Amino acid sequence: MFRMWMKIFKENRLLQDTVITLDDPDMSRTAKVFQAVADASLIFDLSQPIWLDTNIREFKRHNKTRFTQDNFVEEIPFDFLEIHVIEED
Repeated sequence: MFRMWMKIFKENRLLQDTVITLDDPDMSRTAKVFQAVADASLIFDLSQPIWLDTNIREFKRHNKTRFTQDNFVEEIPFDFLEIHVIEED
């Protein structure tokens, strides 16, 4: 099972969060991450964030990263979206 925690923060306060659970052993880890981000974007009614090199490096190192205004095409009403892998098979 793969679980990712998505949190939206504004002024260091948690506004919204959700946990996306995926249970498909045939999917690669990368596919699971992208699917979880896509699912959370639908739940939060956001466009999908753009992965920058800093996000990729941070995610590989710590299993979590933050998406700020630089990662979105449209204006966002929060400071950042944080994703964090909390369980992997």
